[in-house]
Amino acid sequence: MNNGLNAQSDPTVQPVPACVVETVDAADVTLSNPKGAVIALGANLGNRLETLQGAIDALGDTPGLRVKAVSPVYETEPWGVEPGSQPSYLNAVIAVRTTLPPSSLLERGHAIEEAFDRVREERWGPRTIDVDIVAYADRVCDDPVLTLPHPRAHERAFVLAPWHDIDPEAQLPGRGPVSALLAGIGLSGVTPRPDLELHLPE
Repeated sequence: MNNGLNAQSDPTVQPVPACVVETVDAADVTLSNPKGAVIALGANLGNRLETLQGAIDALGDTPGLRVKAVSPVYETEPWGVEPGSQPSYLNAVIAVRTTLPPSSLLERGHAIEEAFDRVREERWGPRTIDVDIVAYADRVCDDPVLTLPHPRAHERAFVLAPWHDIDPEAQLPGRGPVSALLAGIGLSGVTPRPDLELHLPE
């Protein structure tokens, strides 16, 4: 596995969001009480399916994290750019149980993106892999470093549809049932890909 996955982030690089301080301070409770989290994955460069599976496997290799469910795959037109200007995305959502606080889960997601050569040159730009924390337990946190739940999850069918597939009763904190949110925006531009399949980490 790429050694970049094992790189330790320098905690002085960016501030820890205020909303996670309580979790960090109560680490002994967190370690004995795993939290549920939802992570969205997307890729539109290279071997998209292989990269998505690689990211899932890397998350599964993370100490203190267990992947509990992997959604079906959807193909999606790129968000926020001119039609046809980028390749389409493959998207999926995974549900995890983790003893990591949100800040550490964010660092792990960034490390995985770096290991798969994610380049952050432009907003809405193409990427080999995108790892986004959609929700962490019922936490609501308005912080520029890590906003929970994801600030645009409620308007993205490519997040809501695969999440609904693995948890029809799911609730997006502060927004309500995923089923209702999905019904409100529909599936325009989001196509199921039953011919493609992702798996739980071995």
